[in-house]
Amino acid sequence: MTKKSIPSPRTKRPPEPDPACGQAEHAQVPLRVVVDPEALKRASEIFRALGDPARLRILTLLMAGPRCVTELATDLNDNLPAVSQRLKLLKSERIVSNRRQGKHIYYALLDEHIAQLVMTGLSHAVEDIPGIRRPTAKSLPD
Repeated sequence: MTKKSIPSPRTKRPPEPDPACGQAEHAQVPLRVVVDPEALKRASEIFRALGDPARLRILTLLMAGPRCVTELATDLNDNLPAVSQRLKLLKSERIVSNRRQGKHIYYALLDEHIAQLVMTGLSHAVEDIPGIRRPTAKSLPD
């Protein structure tokens, strides 16, 4: 039978590796991008507004062009007050704009950046799911 040696309290242990890394290890990393805190806050508000499937669906419909609230409610098979409430939030976050024409209020994406965000998000969402095709501008609803 072999005896296991038990280290005595006086036996020095090897030093533990330092969990922190040194500057030399990051010499090849480019400088960090400095982002204004207000820009970070604004971006997080935009992503929060985009984070609801019903609002995201509205935005996909608006990618085809301006639509009135009634049209959107019909296309979404949803009630007018619910669609109006979602549009109100999207407008308050400066994601959509609106214009009145007679008794109709038409909504549109505020700019191309929003369309790009939506398309990028949808493309990323399905890239690892077999059998689901990536969205394209042609595959968006009319």
